[in-house]
Amino acid sequence: MDINQVAQLLNDTLSPDVNAVRTATDALDRLSLLPHFPFCLLYIASGGENQGLRIAAAMYLKNLTRRNIDSNASCTNISKEFKDQLMRVLLQAEPSVLKVLLEAFRVIVGVEFVKQNSWPELVHELQSAIQSSYLISKDANSGWTTVNGLMVLHALIKPFQYFLNPKLAKEPVPPQLELIAKEIIVPMLSIFHCFVEKVLANNYSTELDTEKILLIVCKCIFFSVKSHLPFALIPHLSSFCHDLIMILGSLSFDDGNTVKDNLLRFKTGKRGLLIFSALVTRHRKFSDKLMPDIMNSVLQIVKYSANISKLDFLQERIISLAFDVISHVLETGPGWRLVSPHFSVLLDKAIFPAFVLNEKDISEWEEDADEYIRKNLPSELEEISGWREDLFTARKSAINLLGVISVSKGPPMGTPSNCSSVSSKRKKGEKSKRNSMRSTMGELLVLPFLSRFPIPCDANASHSRIQKDYFGVLMAYGGLQEFLREQKSEFTANLVRSRVLPLYSVSVCLPYLVASANWILGELVSCLPEDISADVYSSLLKALQMLDKGDTSCYPVRASAAGAIVGLLENDYMPPEWYPLLQVIVGRIGYEDEENSILFELLSSVVGAANENVADHIPYIVSSLVAAISKHMHPSSEPWPQVVERGFAALALMAQYWENFLHEEVELDQSSGKWESGQAAIAKAFSALLQQAWLTHIQPLECEVSAPPSCIDDSSMLLRSIILSVSERNVIEELKLSELLLVWADLIGDWHAWEETEDLSVFDCIKEIVNLHSKYELKNFIVRQMPPPPAPPVPPQSIIEGIGAFLSEAILQYPSATWRACSCVHTLLHVPKYSFETEGVKQSLTISFSRAAFSRFRAIQSKPSSLWKPVVLAISSCYLCYPAVVEGILKKDEDGGFALWGSALAFLCSSSLEPRLSLESEIKLAVLTLAKVVERLLGLGNPGSSLLQDCYASLMEAAVQLKEVQEDEENDEGDDEEAEDEEDDNEESEDDDEDSEGDECEETEEEFLERYAKAAVNLENNTLVEEGDVEDQEHDIELGSLDEVDQLKVVASLIERYHNVIMQGQPLSSQLISKFLKTSKFMKLQSFSKSILVHPPYMQ
Repeated sequence: MDINQVAQLLNDTLSPDVNAVRTATDALDRLSLLPHFPFCLLYIASGGENQGLRIAAAMYLKNLTRRNIDSNASCTNISKEFKDQLMRVLLQAEPSVLKVLLEAFRVIVGVEFVKQNSWPELVHELQSAIQSSYLISKDANSGWTTVNGLMVLHALIKPFQYFLNPKLAKEPVPPQLELIAKEIIVPMLSIFHCFVEKVLANNYSTELDTEKILLIVCKCIFFSVKSHLPFALIPHLSSFCHDLIMILGSLSFDDGNTVKDNLLRFKTGKRGLLIFSALVTRHRKFSDKLMPDIMNSVLQIVKYSANISKLDFLQERIISLAFDVISHVLETGPGWRLVSPHFSVLLDKAIFPAFVLNEKDISEWEEDADEYIRKNLPSELEEISGWREDLFTARKSAINLLGVISVSKGPPMGTPSNCSSVSSKRKKGEKSKRNSMRSTMGELLVLPFLSRFPIPCDANASHSRIQKDYFGVLMAYGGLQEFLREQKSEFTANLVRSRVLPLYSVSVCLPYLVASANWILGELVSCLPEDISADVYSSLLKALQMLDKGDTSCYPVRASAAGAIVGLLENDYMPPEWYPLLQVIVGRIGYEDEENSILFELLSSVVGAANENVADHIPYIVSSLVAAISKHMHPSSEPWPQVVERGFAALALMAQYWENFLHEEVELDQSSGKWESGQAAIAKAFSALLQQAWLTHIQPLECEVSAPPSCIDDSSMLLRSIILSVSERNVIEELKLSELLLVWADLIGDWHAWEETEDLSVFDCIKEIVNLHSKYELKNFIVRQMPPPPAPPVPPQSIIEGIGAFLSEAILQYPSATWRACSCVHTLLHVPKYSFETEGVKQSLTISFSRAAFSRFRAIQSKPSSLWKPVVLAISSCYLCYPAVVEGILKKDEDGGFALWGSALAFLCSSSLEPRLSLESEIKLAVLTLAKVVERLLGLGNPGSSLLQDCYASLMEAAVQLKEVQEDEENDEGDDEEAEDEEDDNEESEDDDEDSEGDECEETEEEFLERYAKAAVNLENNTLVEEGDVEDQEHDIELGSLDEVDQLKVVASLIERYHNVIMQGQPLSSQLISKFLKTSKFMKLQSFSKSILVHPPYMQ
């Protein structure tokens, strides 16, 4: 292979010319099939003429390696020669190339070393390379770079930071990790110690490579102890931890400037604290003796918390981790003895200074209020995606530590006089009795300390020191939630009345304090008695209305108030009046983009908590929201602004609540003209909004739409609400429903941005559209009217064609939607009335559905599963519509698609295991389909075929089951009243059961691991429930005119006509025939029983 050619092609991939890049990529893909191609890439990555070319070669090698292993993970077939060459390149590559090549190395290691353990020489070779590298061996002629060797070690050990076998509740240390620790890490620890002494002697003037080595070794140790602890490391933990303590002692926290020149040292210190946390929390047996020295080290760090406003982020993160280490130590057995002597100093000199309002807080409040809220006022209304290390601030860690301290038990208040005499005969309850006699540090230390700071009032509110300190007091109260839960509710109520609620009455604006007070109230709602909830609510409602004060934004005040109100509602508080709250929320929506998402969340929570109490206000809410959303909706915006998307979600929720409320009113027979007018107003508002969103995109003489496909699911809910409001044909015209449905059908027909959600409104909307068409015959539903000339060459699709395209894609691509999509297939094929002119549309739908359903079935056919039933029944509906067409589609399959489907249908009808047919509508469809299949197979002249016999036997079983189900339903109708009485009698016992749930013991770590190990085994054995909503499996399918057919007569007619031919095949089981004859006595079909009795098939 010509290396120059490969290099040129790689250079071409860097070209700005798109065509040149495509041509070069295609050529490289063809060359990648050759065995020596990866070696060429390695050669170029290590010796290319420029850095861009070397990186391009490394990048292509990484992608090629990942592609090859992903396609055949069980057998990688990577040659030893290539792996050796890759190792040599890794040990010499420049940093930019090394970073890319390590990704390829991790892919190979993950399979060959971690999973298969088929690279035994790797550890020895890497150990040899590291020991002979130039910084370790001091050999200037060494070709290996020490940093590169340790980076390879880092990539090698990283997979072992987690447990690898979830099926084991207690996983032993992997032998590969043990080998790495013994052969490489342990020998490195003595070198690590020498390097630590070297950097400490030279302070901050050490070589960069030395600092890198310290950081990488610490990362490798962290990955080794994060989950497991190799036995070889245990004897060396003490000396290594003391080295880390020396590194931490060399860090400076006076200001943030020292980090810039010593970034690696601070990163090493941060990693050291993570190691301490892992040792204390996971490996107590080996870390107890180290805790005193660890505690002394972190105590020196946390005292710098008063400087956090001046410190760099990394410095603050180190202080945060130091607080976390103290918390972890305090939660251990010897923790009280080690930490309690320092409680007072910690609280005064470290914890509280981290709470006090500082310049960084004020700056962040003004410049990035959302970030301020996430760090200081977190609530469930905030959306935080991923793992955000910058949110783990020193203040949050200090709050957590204060909470741990506050619930720690202090010395006993008193000792029983006879304690010594009966120490050997203590009763079981005596231990808890003694614990109750011991006061917590919250009572003894924390609350008395916080009471030293006066609450701001009109007389002293202008003093900035008082405001800043009381900000810290409020932050401290936020950490006492666990402590306050253990106190009587009146205790917490008095604390809130005296130390929090007065802040809302101060005439001077205190936004920083009020925002924190809101957050505190939200944190403490579960601890508050009912009699104070009204005062708390009125204070929060006042804060929710706080306007900006000059240049000071009060957005954090309103956001924290919203979060606290949600917490109050979730704690079952019901305001005396809902309208003032709704008026405030709706009135502010649309003014500030940053607040809209929080206000929409609050609105949803309010409506959900209020239920029927806000039903009267829903039309007003809907109209106000539509007006606010319309101002932000522009025809050219795609995607829609966040306020619009949030608004559609809120409107969809309003529509759902309104529908539920109307349903309850109908059941209670309390519907009136007021509710009808409300429904009409909601429908008009929804229609106007959807017209603005969709119909403004249609230009004159255009037949295609270009509406943005945003909020499809929520739009479907709005559309469904409009449909449910239609009571007369003229309403369809007034609301422009036909036009909206056309656009909606086009959107879902070309919709690929699927969201895996439990409840998709699109499917519910489809069924309502079909029902509406059955009543009023919608325009453009089955066949779309041709636009005026000049007409397009291809006729535009109708509503049902757009729906059909959506359903086919759902069946093909999305397992979670299979049940609902297949249910809609039955509805579209059987409910609408197709004329002779529209039969072509029905046939086109049948072809599309049968292809999609059979393709899905082929993907899951290897093992019976719950998804068999919907796809097999969907094909059955298609087969009943056009048997010859569907049979032709199935027979195109090389493995006999028609026979596969027929056998699966027979299995569903005859199986006593899941999946099986259980609903009457399913059995009816199966009976009609099997009768049609049997008749078709008999027409082929092969009565002895196994498929015919299976289908015939299953037909008999299905007929018996259908009759039994019908009789059971008749019997069940008479038992409904008794069942209702039993349900009423059981309500009280259910309430008692719910109350007893709170008394259950909290799950231990061992129980948690055992449960997840069992779940992992079930997942591997495919015994877990497949994707899809279980409730979807319990709904009857719509058969339309097929439901009027007497299925049992169809079976009787088939037997009468073909019993002589069927007798030539394999005999039926005696059990089946006996059951069939017994059931037929109740069918009152004499010919049915007679044909079996006179000409019985041979019995087995």
